[in-house]
Amino acid sequence: MFRALPGLGDLLCAVPALRALRAGEPEAEITLLGLPQAAPFADRFPELIDRLLPFPGFPGLPEQPVRQADLLDLLGEVQGQYDLALQLHGSGPISNVLVSLLGASQAAGRFRPGQWCPDPARFLPYEDGQPEPLVWLRLMEFLGYPSQGETLAFPVHEADRAALLALPGAHALRPGSYAVIHPGASQPERRWAPRNFVLVAERLAARGLRVVLTGTSGEAETTRALWEALNVPGVLDLTGQTDLGTLAALLAGARLLVSGDTGISHLAAATRTPSAVVFLASDPARWAPLDRERHRVVVGDDVGAVLHEVDFLLAREPQRVR
Repeated sequence: MFRALPGLGDLLCAVPALRALRAGEPEAEITLLGLPQAAPFADRFPELIDRLLPFPGFPGLPEQPVRQADLLDLLGEVQGQYDLALQLHGSGPISNVLVSLLGASQAAGRFRPGQWCPDPARFLPYEDGQPEPLVWLRLMEFLGYPSQGETLAFPVHEADRAALLALPGAHALRPGSYAVIHPGASQPERRWAPRNFVLVAERLAARGLRVVLTGTSGEAETTRALWEALNVPGVLDLTGQTDLGTLAALLAGARLLVSGDTGISHLAAATRTPSAVVFLASDPARWAPLDRERHRVVVGDDVGAVLHEVDFLLAREPQRVR
């Protein structure tokens, strides 16, 4: 299975398809050809992914520079080793070429109408504006693997909860008593203005919730600026301190999440954590959570709309305690 997109959300959106594939092929060895940073994700789903094969890049794919010697070694190593090569990477103009070069007995995926289709019997036309999890789940159904559910998933273990409580200041977090604000995003055009997050944090604090800030270590400047601008008590800044498991554990106990369209919004969907997600630059039809009651979507820079959705979520689930 080839999916070398870089984001956590990109990987989480493939879970329903993987679930269907595993149910249909319980004895198969499922290998993910993906970026090296996908290792923590693959380790979290041993029932779905047996092996991670590091992707060395491919001409025309922007995810990482091509390591030509490693690419040639990879193509030589996998020839004849797999019964099915699945392209779950995108609409296919370049990724279908790579999948066809893997030398599997069969290949399947999506293709853009009017462009090269490796096998009409196993490749579906790619349709823009479809929810990302359903794009690949529908492919599995087309291949004869019935859906096992459309929802995203992410297992949270007791070790994750223990590691979260060991973080400075996190021992006082009680499930349902706090809200998470994630102001950063990997792409600048997806970042909502800090002044808007300040207004959201003030609303959350006024409703009796403690505010917890999250972000990667590279987003520390963003969250620090927000922390300094806040005039609410007890704000906890966990920027750069959470790994994938502790971040999921944090969300699992949160009353809600407020963020831009970034990986943590998909993790909130996977942990069933209510969220208000601001879309500034990407397509909500493709990337918004499927459950639009639990996950409220705001398109554009409208802080009033976000505050309205925060109030809606707090009224809808007043006692979300795990």
